[in-house]
Amino acid sequence: MRIQDKSWMTYASNRVAKTESSITKTLEKLSGGDKIVRASLNASGLSISETMRTQIRGLSRAQQNIQDGLSVLEVTDEGLQSVNKILLRTRELAVQAASDTLTDEDRSLAQTEVDQLMESIDKTAEYMEFNTQKILGENRPLYIHVGANSNQNLAIDTVDVSTKKLGLENASLETREKANKLIQDIDNALEYVSKNLAKTGASYNRLSMKHENASRVQESIQKSESLLRDPDMATEMVDFVKQQIIQQGEQLLIKNTNEKVRAVLNLFN
Repeated sequence: MRIQDKSWMTYASNRVAKTESSITKTLEKLSGGDKIVRASLNASGLSISETMRTQIRGLSRAQQNIQDGLSVLEVTDEGLQSVNKILLRTRELAVQAASDTLTDEDRSLAQTEVDQLMESIDKTAEYMEFNTQKILGENRPLYIHVGANSNQNLAIDTVDVSTKKLGLENASLETREKANKLIQDIDNALEYVSKNLAKTGASYNRLSMKHENASRVQESIQKSESLLRDPDMATEMVDFVKQQIIQQGEQLLIKNTNEKVRAVLNLFN
């Protein structure tokens, strides 16, 4: 006489182990919020996802670079506006001094103010910086990396507004003739500052568009990456409940099989 329950026990144990493995994988997805918790689950999907994550992080950093570039341009604009106001006041003094109705003392007082104004321009050129770098004391390009990949950059220009560059290094109101010449020199300087204000505004608009574009691209890639990596919580919960029911059934099968074996063995007592 034989008790034919060994095969049933093996079958039930294997089913329980398989179900427990499925439950463990589902719990990993639910707890970690990631349906590719290991490469074996979706090797190609994981590779694509990691490439997307590289692009996402690169675009995020690029947006910070662009924001730094926009800050540089904002400081540049502020400095140029300040110099522009100084030049307008200096021109006003020059127009006043271009008349012979001024006395020598009047000219001396006006010259003192002009000297102070020119000093203010040079201090603006020397001390206006961004992250310790001069932006109004020399002409040079600043390259802003605006993308996630190599060679994706955009150049913005710093501006030299020193009195030497503006042609006002020796601004003088000592005579009517010098005052008259200073009016023309200041007009040239104002034209130079106005052109650079326009360039700064155009660069700001370009960078702003790059920032918006990088943000849109990042959002698009983020959505695609989310489809690959983010689990459907509702579906996973349904699977989890289903697996629990199956597990309970298998455990009941093992319990019933064990009871049958014990019942048979009791016949021999």
